Amino acid sequence: MITLWHCHDARSFRPLWALEELGVPYELRVLPFPPRFLAREYLDENPLGTIPLLVDGETRMTESAAMIEYLSMRHGGGALSVRPDEPGYGAYLNGLVFGEATLTFPQTLVLRYTRLEPEERRNPQVASDYARWFLARLRGLDGALQDREHYAADRFTGADISVAYALLLAESLGLDADFPPAVAAYWARMRQRPGFQRAKAAQARSTASP
Repeated sequence: MITLWHCHDARSFRPLWALEELGVPYELRVLPFPPRFLAREYLDENPLGTIPLLVDGETRMTESAAMIEYLSMRHGGGALSVRPDEPGYGAYLNGLVFGEATLTFPQTLVLRYTRLEPEERRNPQVASDYARWFLARLRGLDGALQDREHYAADRFTGADISVAYALLLAESLGLDADFPPAVAAYWARMRQRPGFQRAKAAQARSTASP
């Protein structure tokens, strides 16, 4: 049985969504965020204290975008992947990384300096600068989505999970009002997927451990 350590709408939502898309059984362990401070026992499982952690037998993973490909290829017959001989393979790989490295990273600083730091350490200037950085990088995504429904290969793939999670995070931070039109339409499509809605329901049913 796969075990996924998760915080509500954190990066761990990526593998949770992938598990639901693939129909793979799993155990979900929900923690308060950030667990390195609020669930110190979690450090025994993941000394980094980061979310997610996925355990599948001897395999232990901490990178959410990599988990999408792992689950697809190991447990889903490649259903969420694009193979090297398919058109769109490069775009697929790019999307897996783009969603995390380019779109999620600047938002973590917005989150930190608006909500996570103690009041006296919050920094509106840093938060504003990185919010603008994130929104500027949506221009490339908007251009890529002008003539297609999905990020790569003309079908739903793990790249969509990686990229759409960044849009979920942006919505939680109140940045979605500034989405370009094609990005806004794409996000609306992604959140209507049954797999996305099942992942949302799964985390809603789970109570964070103290």
